[in-house]
Amino acid sequence: MIKVDLNCDMGESYGRYNLGLDSEVAKYISSANIACGYHAGDPVTMQKTVNIMKENGVAVGAHPGFPDLLGFGRRNMAVTPDEASAYVKYQAGALLAFCISNGLPLQHIKPHGALYNMAGKDYELSSAICKGIKSIGKDIILMGLSGSQTMKAAQDNKVKFACEVFADRAYEDDGSLVARSKPGAVIKNEDEAIERVIKMVLHHKVTSINGKEIEITPHSVCVHGDNEKALMFVQKIHKALNENGVEIAPLSEII
Repeated sequence: MIKVDLNCDMGESYGRYNLGLDSEVAKYISSANIACGYHAGDPVTMQKTVNIMKENGVAVGAHPGFPDLLGFGRRNMAVTPDEASAYVKYQAGALLAFCISNGLPLQHIKPHGALYNMAGKDYELSSAICKGIKSIGKDIILMGLSGSQTMKAAQDNKVKFACEVFADRAYEDDGSLVARSKPGAVIKNEDEAIERVIKMVLHHKVTSINGKEIEITPHSVCVHGDNEKALMFVQKIHKALNENGVEIAPLSEII
């Protein structure tokens, strides 16, 4: 049977501001990428989110980004490799404390937003992220785009790597994600999203925004938690995968 991870960005509330339907979405996913305070999240939110994941049997991962609350971590920043490595260690270490207190392992690390996209095209930046991860734990999985510089850096640095595909994001011809500033970058039609996911998981292909067929490796499917239709997406994708004979399982059972 084919297995695939279904992940969602979680814990993105901050202080008095609530974002996402974490308690509901957690019922349908196998892995959660939890914000660690730089682009979103705070200590109380992190604690609450880890508790929710434990209650629902969802594997926990850190979602470190640039220190950019105002921009939700989606604005590019100029940082040195040492800074990037330190940012990852700092944020993942904070989440790791909540994992330890709940008796849970830190399964994976998925860079957030601009850090994720920049690393996908920047080998040096990706290597710095890998070095930060290796200093925390040898079994932690790094999640990133299939065919990206992040994947290459993970292989070279001997870091476990999971190829991620996106249910609700459009792709450029080179396999990178279409910038959110461009029309059509975010897929809002749930039927289209489901059709794309099934094609990616069963046939390892996705159609770019320009109509080009791209080969991809689908270890994990992402649904963005801040998408207004996130719950509907994840419910329907979960059902469609099961109906197509695909087992939803955490990365630790796939990588």
